[in-house]
Amino acid sequence: MRFTKSEGSLMVKILRNTVLVLFLVIFISIVYNFRNRESDTVSALIAEATASKEFKGVFIRDETPIPCSANGVLSYNVSDGGKIGKGTVVAQVYPNEEQITVNRNIEKLTKELEILRKIQNPGTQESVQPAALSESIKENYRSLILNRDLGDHGSVENVAETMLVQLSTYQIITNEVENFNQEISDLESELAELKKQPRQVIESIVSPKSAYFVSYCDGYEGELSSKTLDKLTIARISEINDNRNANDYVVGKLVDGYCWYLAGVVDNSRKEYKVGNRVKIRLASSADVFDTEIYDIRDEGDPSQSIIILSCSQFSYDLVQHRAENIELIRGEYKGLKVPREAIRFRTSSGEEEETSGDEDTGETSEKGVYIRKGEQILFKKIDVIYEGSDYVLSKIYDEDDSYLALYDDILLEGDD
Repeated sequence: MRFTKSEGSLMVKILRNTVLVLFLVIFISIVYNFRNRESDTVSALIAEATASKEFKGVFIRDETPIPCSANGVLSYNVSDGGKIGKGTVVAQVYPNEEQITVNRNIEKLTKELEILRKIQNPGTQESVQPAALSESIKENYRSLILNRDLGDHGSVENVAETMLVQLSTYQIITNEVENFNQEISDLESELAELKKQPRQVIESIVSPKSAYFVSYCDGYEGELSSKTLDKLTIARISEINDNRNANDYVVGKLVDGYCWYLAGVVDNSRKEYKVGNRVKIRLASSADVFDTEIYDIRDEGDPSQSIIILSCSQFSYDLVQHRAENIELIRGEYKGLKVPREAIRFRTSSGEEEETSGDEDTGETSEKGVYIRKGEQILFKKIDVIYEGSDYVLSKIYDEDDSYLALYDDILLEGDD
């Protein structure tokens, strides 16, 4: 049987269209199955979680107010939270604010002049080589960043001053600038003019003992101390506020010792907190985290309303700015693989799946885990729960044990697949 040319062309077209349709059906099937399979799985990724509670905290310190008899404007020589020795001048009284401003400008310019003279000193320039100085600048820069991240502002200031001297010295020894003679001359002239202005100190307030200094009082200094911890009640803690007293005859206060306390009310009905436990706290006004120890826990008949008292030996500016503040009590910080609760399954030692964590009748033990998809295989992987969230858990990472869930495993959300 012979086909004409037109009949042969028609047959080719039919075959070609049939093949295209088959390819299209196969492609749609692959895409559909892939998307359907992806919708049933989720990748095991690393996540972090914090077990914490929030409560109103009341700071308790052994404090002694510092009186002031003179009338005028106070200028503080010590920052809040600063350590001072006996005989240290913590503040001075001036007749007006203008004299304080003049005095501060003199101190600022004097410091700048000292730095420039140090840079200009021939001994400073002759004792260093450009390569060594450059490496020292890099090292100090890294130290500057570290101290900034640690919140050590005093060290940041010292390192920044050292870097200023080094950078300026580097400019001179590499001939980028000749000297700083003109800058020194200008500062000397400005200082001379400032020193001609009146600067009368009416009174200098001296610390009678070694302590930490705080520049305000709030009226709780006599009531809240280490000697009154056992007298605190839930009602009294709720009443204490963060208002400061405006008293013209008080300069501030001295905080005795290095240990202070924080009191609050928490729910301890599940006995999560015990005396002696080490916990961390974060203040609402600061990003820093502080280490503390649980000093005491007691309730007034209801464990869901328990007084918790923490002790701490760290001291800083942020820790003395408030009497009462919202506190985050951090019991633990966890890092592991995030697993949705709906994916968790229990498998008995015989390999059968069950809904509970054990079989009392047969004595079989069960393993908590998830099913994962690996290629075309469905495998059971164990999990070791280290943290439980509302709709997920974190599983400990086992890099050397293939029987446990691993990073990037595809977790099946439908356990019956």
